[in-house]
Amino acid sequence: MKAERMNVEGNKSVPSPIDLDRLDKIRADFPILGMQVSGKPLAYLDNAASSQMPQAVIDRIVKYQSQEHSNIHRAVHYLSELATREYEAARVNVQNFINAKESREIIFTRGTTEAINLVMHGYGRAFISEGDEIILSALEHHANIVPWQMLAQEKGAVLRVIPMNDDGELLIDEFEALFNEKTKFLALSHVSNALGTINPVKSMTAFAHRHGVPVMLDGAQAAPHQSLDVQDLDCDFYAFSGHKMCGPTGIGVLYGKAHMLEKMQPYQGGGDMILSVTFKKTVYNVIPAKFEAGTPPIMAAIGLGAAIDYLNGVGLANIEAYEKYLLDYATGRVSGLDGVRIIGTARSKAAVISFEIDGVHPHDVGTILNGDGIAIRTGHHCAQPVMDRFNVPATARASFAFYNTKQEIDKLVEGICRVKELFS
Repeated sequence: MKAERMNVEGNKSVPSPIDLDRLDKIRADFPILGMQVSGKPLAYLDNAASSQMPQAVIDRIVKYQSQEHSNIHRAVHYLSELATREYEAARVNVQNFINAKESREIIFTRGTTEAINLVMHGYGRAFISEGDEIILSALEHHANIVPWQMLAQEKGAVLRVIPMNDDGELLIDEFEALFNEKTKFLALSHVSNALGTINPVKSMTAFAHRHGVPVMLDGAQAAPHQSLDVQDLDCDFYAFSGHKMCGPTGIGVLYGKAHMLEKMQPYQGGGDMILSVTFKKTVYNVIPAKFEAGTPPIMAAIGLGAAIDYLNGVGLANIEAYEKYLLDYATGRVSGLDGVRIIGTARSKAAVISFEIDGVHPHDVGTILNGDGIAIRTGHHCAQPVMDRFNVPATARASFAFYNTKQEIDKLVEGICRVKELFS
């Protein structure tokens, strides 16, 4: 039996891309989804902040901790060799997941934020000079703004910003007009965390490259929700986090083209990122070790590898289609509510709905919904320039994953109606 929905106009029944029986099995894989909050079933709709973890990933982490734990790359005993093998296997898993050309192009970091900072320090500080220009977009998360501001202040460089329209879409003509002989770098989100806008990053990257400008993509909101091919995108750097894609916290990935990584300076110094050290000179290790100083997040990397296995088992095409189904259904329901405004209505969107209710602060919305067991995000979502663009202090944000249901969206809508009644 197929699940059904009404489309955005509410006048046509459409089959769900994921069968109801399979959806029930998927949800059963996530133990936390069975809990109650305030005596009511949890409806977890905060996946853009952090997704939940399936039992298979939890079990893999427990197996590592109980049967495989040791430091890596430094010993010849059994546990060290086993942990090293599993850690490097996780790197290959990531390589295949994003279709990188070589596993050495995969750098494990603590998350997207550290990956962006690594590029800022390792590439930006070496190749950005006074008067150079760095292009960002008006949609960026703070993690893809602040490091470049720091670099600009240090080097005397200039930040240029791609504007957006009222739907939350970047203005491509104005993007292209920003390029000149001073343009040295483009840092751009693949998907906006605040609005869900999917940027046309492939064509934007191609345009930048025609002007000799390297490109860094923040893929934190894209990697969990769609198939990735960094060779096809042709970006120079791509970053994402494990905790948004059913993996553990404390682990992220920086992909970099090998020739770019090889000419960069290390972000941190310490053990394992060196070939030799004297008090006169240090010779750095080859990539990826050059950028993984000290004991890395071994358990988290192996957990990320297991999360990738799980996502591949569900199928990224299935995930993308089903989340689009949820987005369409939720958009139709929420947009039909009087006094509720969806902020961010781009034609190409991920499964994120940011909204405001007339006369109600988003924090009050989140607090009341929490009493119904509904978990959403409220605030500026680490994207204050986006809030400024739409002249709001904050929004309420519901973000969906492949384990969410139409019934949870109905529950969200009922909760919004209750908020409106309480504040009427």
